Amino acid sequence: MASTLHKLVAAAVLALSLAAATPPAQAGRSCEARLPDAGAVVRGLDLAERTARALDASGAEVVLLARAGQDLSKYGLRWSHLGLAYKETTDSGTRWRVVHKLNHCGSARADLYRQGLAEFFLDDPHEYRAGYAVLSAELQYGLHALLHDNRSVQRLHTPAYNMVAYPWAQQYQQSNQWVIETMAMALEPAALSRDRAQAWLRFKGYEPTTLRLGAMTRLGARMSAANVAFDDHPNHQRFADRIDTITADSVFEWLRRAGLSETLKELR
Repeated sequence: MASTLHKLVAAAVLALSLAAATPPAQAGRSCEARLPDAGAVVRGLDLAERTARALDASGAEVVLLARAGQDLSKYGLRWSHLGLAYKETTDSGTRWRVVHKLNHCGSARADLYRQGLAEFFLDDPHEYRAGYAVLSAELQYGLHALLHDNRSVQRLHTPAYNMVAYPWAQQYQQSNQWVIETMAMALEPAALSRDRAQAWLRFKGYEPTTLRLGAMTRLGARMSAANVAFDDHPNHQRFADRIDTITADSVFEWLRRAGLSETLKELR
């Protein structure tokens, strides 16, 4: 076991070192070309391995997976980024893959990625912990086939990225927004567009998180970050310093309340 982990660490450090000249996309953060920290790689791989064991033991085929990529505790939030993890069967066995949306290094664009658990947790997180919820049988069934098909995965994807995108608009889309809209499409056959998926989420009682952001905070964020915008938010809410957006915490809470998932479990 120790030699296997050592080989994985060595391979990961080498791969990340070679990639340092062309930094990967990250979830809403700038990319800095720097050599990886071996200790961080070990922690990321260890978390990925423990997560894989927990997901295998759950008996699930699809789960909602979260990481703590950024410290959002001042907003009362524990998780920053969601992905849809599914079990894939190949000739060599089974493995867990994650489909999620990543911002291009603080720019106003984002793309969808299909990665392994190790890649998901090696994105320089604020804290090495994982959260997951086993989804209802109906939701797992709808998502499992969808997540294997690149065209279906892309159907509700909008490349224009905004970290605080308004939940009920289509001008931008942030990472957690793609996740919840895709889950809506998996459950509702008519939700084949973003506006229909959002209408279904409203009908099913999804409630976004309201962030209290003053005018100076909004101005500073807009001027210093290409991946933050507020022009898709209703004026009456924006001028009242109320910014509604989709957070990982709110998605977990809604799924539990709607009977669409089991209770959130955490790994540290």
